[in-house]
Amino acid sequence: MTKTDVSGLSQLGQNVASPQNPEEAVLERVPTSHSGTDFVVRFTAPEFTSLCPMTGQPDFAHIVIDYVPDGWLVESKSLKLYLHSFRNHGAFHEDCTLDIAKRLVDLLAPKWLRIGAYWYPRGGIPIDVFWQTGAPPEGLWLPDQGVQPYRGRG
Repeated sequence: MTKTDVSGLSQLGQNVASPQNPEEAVLERVPTSHSGTDFVVRFTAPEFTSLCPMTGQPDFAHIVIDYVPDGWLVESKSLKLYLHSFRNHGAFHEDCTLDIAKRLVDLLAPKWLRIGAYWYPRGGIPIDVFWQTGAPPEGLWLPDQGVQPYRGRG
């Protein structure tokens, strides 16, 4: 069985305070033990929160991140702390979503990445934001993100 090299990580196994904003958050990566094999890694954050930049009120989203590694995996504790750092951060839905995706692309240089951010209604209108780096690799099994569009009580 192949083990992932976790040497050099600063947060895993440590008591780490939550970063106050996304700019302060430290995202870490580890080398994949399965170079040359295309596989999908999925992170689901069903209770993502940020702040409306205009009112300061909380916004809520269900975020799904899928990526195909090309040498690197995001370390999950650092991702959790990074996503948590948005709780005190004021930004529009589109900005939060794309900032998360682009920061992961910069860190990991994946073969492919997509993000689906399913935001709960603000002012009665849900805003969903989707982005991907391009077409997924040929032959990749890519499950549906599994989040239903917002239907309210209907």
